[in-house]
Amino acid sequence: MTTIEVGARVRVKESIVVYHHPEHRNEAFDVKGEEGEVLEILTDWNGRPVSANLPVNVLFRVGKKKFRAHFRPEELDIVS
Repeated sequence: MTTIEVGARVRVKESIVVYHHPEHRNEAFDVKGEEGEVLEILTDWNGRPVSANLPVNVLFRVGKKKFRAHFRPEELDIVS
C-alpha cells in the first residue's frame, strides 16, 4: 500500500456522497471518480496529536470553482 502524501494527485475510489459540491449545492452528489490534490493530512491540532476520522483533506477543482472534502486514506487512489 502506498502512503498518501501532501501534494499527491488522488482519485476517489469509493462511492462518497457530498452536499457541498459547487455545481450541486444542497443536493446529493457522488464524488466517486473525481480527482483532486491532497492539501493536508490531519495528525495534530494546535500542536496536540489527534486521531481524525477523515484525516485526508483533498482540494477539487470544478471549472473555475474549488471545493474541499475530507476522506479516509483507503477511500482514495494515488494518480500517477
